Amino acid sequence: MSAELVLRLRNVHKVFGDTAVLSGIDLDVNHGDVVALIGASGSGKSTLLRCVNLLEQLDDGQMWLSGEDISDPGINQDQVRSRIGVVFQAFNLFPHLSVLNNITLASTTLWKKPIKEAQEHAMSLLERVGLAEKARDYPDRLSGGQQQRVALVRAIATNPDLLLLDEITSALDPELVGEVLDLVRTLKEDGTTIVMATHEMAFARDIADRVVFLDGGVIYESGTATEIFENPQLPRTKEFLKRFRSR
Repeated sequence: MSAELVLRLRNVHKVFGDTAVLSGIDLDVNHGDVVALIGASGSGKSTLLRCVNLLEQLDDGQMWLSGEDISDPGINQDQVRSRIGVVFQAFNLFPHLSVLNNITLASTTLWKKPIKEAQEHAMSLLERVGLAEKARDYPDRLSGGQQQRVALVRAIATNPDLLLLDEITSALDPELVGEVLDLVRTLKEDGTTIVMATHEMAFARDIADRVVFLDGGVIYESGTATEIFENPQLPRTKEFLKRFRSR
């Protein structure tokens, strides 16, 4: 397996009750790639991310993270999750911790970094996203866009192998979406490996190295952003993208 391959999925299946949510997903994500998962609600995008982060157990298939089989039932799930940064729709910041402590928690507890070192790193990240002055504030003092930027900083503070983003702008007011997407664009420029589920089609077109259209729990069509958005080949893809172009 190539050293550049960060994530590999083969024949991934997930069933809830009688409903097949994922049916034979194959996906490769190389180091530094941004892969955008698009598709209607219920197509399996969020479930796929939750499976990669081991929040959902596979019913069949295999997954590798940087060459390690993370679908092995004997895997240390906490150790795997410590190598994956995740940001969900809800900000999920700890309300009783300051911004700074939210960011340093994983570094000091999981990775056993000295508090001073973790705080210095967190402050440098907050400086980069224009939130250094908010370090001692609590989440309820921040706007939604600021909270989501803090959640992104927290997710990258441990230098994860992979960053998963699940509809991170869906809970934001429209005027706050841009500041969060600008940060994701910066992370791409830094070489962060990202898999993101998104309804922001224009953003996916601009930032993604590869776009994967999920429909009914299968990868219906995938390709470069130009291929998918400018010249989709399959009827369902064309129909889905037409709805966005008409908005």
